Amino acid sequence: MGQREPVLVPEVSQSRIEVRQGFTGANLLLYGAVIDPAAASSRTEYDIVVVVKGPTERIRLREKTRIAGVWMNARSNDFQSAPSFFAVSASQPIDEIVDARTAAIYELGTRFIQLSPTGQIEPEEQARFARGLVETRERLGLYKEESGGVRISEGVLYQARIELPSNVTTGQYTAETFAISDGRVLASATADIEVVKVGLEGTVVFASQRWSLFYGMGAIILSVGMGWLAGRFFARG
Repeated sequence: MGQREPVLVPEVSQSRIEVRQGFTGANLLLYGAVIDPAAASSRTEYDIVVVVKGPTERIRLREKTRIAGVWMNARSNDFQSAPSFFAVSASQPIDEIVDARTAAIYELGTRFIQLSPTGQIEPEEQARFARGLVETRERLGLYKEESGGVRISEGVLYQARIELPSNVTTGQYTAETFAISDGRVLASATADIEVVKVGLEGTVVFASQRWSLFYGMGAIILSVGMGWLAGRFFARG
């Protein structure tokens, strides 16, 4: 019989995050264990990498150029599947755990996000736009990478903390954990996290999605009504 591979058992402190008025963000605790059937006969040491991704979205990134003293939109590039949130936490620096090829396959780092760029521009320019998108979202706290953010104890237990900022997009998130040894990904497991709006904002979002036609008509009627009331008020003044 061949040697069995290790198994990851991941857990997350909150599988559902409710976004209410005044939401200031959330602190996720991701923890679990590496179950190694061959632990008694081997002394394998594992590194752990946790990758949290938000819903993907299509985005157009524009580059501004200064022309005659005025900043104007110049070139642009589209990305088909940019994650709205992307965070990586690892037990060591990524380049000390795996090579660049493996990191690219599993998206182990902000440099390796699979953004699916489109357009008829040179690969070098596409790469420049990709770096620009990553840097922009890093400044917003939506993309982040932390080396040494995963703590491992007893060689098999791990925990990491990932902060979700207040400006996160609602939707389905995934937390994927990788157990790595000698540059190889030996096990992986995924936990789901749901970020939803609740309260009045949540009701409005639900209504706009469930009854989009009536929601649109209501918005138009409300807008016209507010304009008419404003006109009557200023006419009296």
